[in-house]
Amino acid sequence: MANLDDFKIEDADLYEILEIEPSSTATDIKKAYRKKALQCHPDKNPENPNAAKQFHQLTKVLEILTDESARKAYDKVLRGKKEAAQRHKELDNKRRKLKEDLEAREKFAATERTTGKTEAQKLKEEIERLRKEGNKQVEEEMEYIMRKIREEKPKNTQIDRWNPSEHRIKIKWKATKNDPDNGGYTQEILSKFLSKYGDLSALIMSSKKKGSALVEFTTQRAAEMAVQLEKGLSTNPLELRWLNEPRETINHRVYSSTIKPSDYESVVLTKLRQAEERKRLIEQMMAEDNET
Repeated sequence: MANLDDFKIEDADLYEILEIEPSSTATDIKKAYRKKALQCHPDKNPENPNAAKQFHQLTKVLEILTDESARKAYDKVLRGKKEAAQRHKELDNKRRKLKEDLEAREKFAATERTTGKTEAQKLKEEIERLRKEGNKQVEEEMEYIMRKIREEKPKNTQIDRWNPSEHRIKIKWKATKNDPDNGGYTQEILSKFLSKYGDLSALIMSSKKKGSALVEFTTQRAAEMAVQLEKGLSTNPLELRWLNEPRETINHRVYSSTIKPSDYESVVLTKLRQAEERKRLIEQMMAEDNET
């Protein structure tokens, strides 16, 4: 796969990542995604620190290729890059230098003459649109992957001691006090960004302070992936930080195959405690706003 830290849709060959042809159908794309997503899912690769990023990258690839408008925009960019690379390859060094100088002058002149959008700009707009609107097919595929992962997990081998209310995540973004759009974020948009990592047990946007929210995930894996990967809108990135970071990550957690009655009792008490603690979530948010 491409360098995950520098991964950009417009610079990557999405078909190559999924190991399919540009002529592949939507069914072919989903089939290839499922195969690779199940192979690289973080839950199946606990020792691989890049597993979460690889899984996140695959989801971004699926998002573009399963949206008709975004895929058309991407295909134009990819086709243009390949044609340019082929022409470039056929020229000798001297002619290549002349060609590059000529193209640079023409590009500058074209920029001065017109306000029309380039294919790359159109693709970026499609990517941003998908980030705001979401992609129903991607949501369905994510649900499928998570269901398969749960089905493959050994039963009765571990007790989930994760308490969402003890490990809330504070979300911040830029927004002025009187901004009616709240920096471009709504409850629905935030939920779409975050829920692709897993189920949310709570998401509260501050009613007093713009650019602020609190979120709880039902699983530690989902929470860790969101903190590590989610950036939100490219025009106004999100900042996610723990209010109480877990002392150990999933990669370093050791489970016992022997389950004692006290373990079950602990889980029951935790669930009961969560219900009461969740009632205090809004009060805590308001208190933090007042302090600020």
